Amino acid sequence: MSTSKTLTVRYFASIREAVGTGQETLQTQAGTLGALRDELIARGGPWAASLARGRAVRMALDQVMAGDDAPLAPGAEAAFFPPVTGG
Repeated sequence: MSTSKTLTVRYFASIREAVGTGQETLQTQAGTLGALRDELIARGGPWAASLARGRAVRMALDQVMAGDDAPLAPGAEAAFFPPVTGG
């Protein structure tokens, strides 16, 4: 059973534009980064569209690239951003 924790969630580039904020502090019971993404998708609207499971979304935890199974600790910083393309 997960306990509630406070996290900082940051959004970058097109995801930031879609959800209308670059950062928020939220309470979550998600135990992993993937569960947090699912919780945000469940909000619907721009979160569901920009973080949908079919979309390529990069994730970081405490400024280190991470996958769905990365464990969340209280006070952690999670970040979501689209893949970076060079040119």
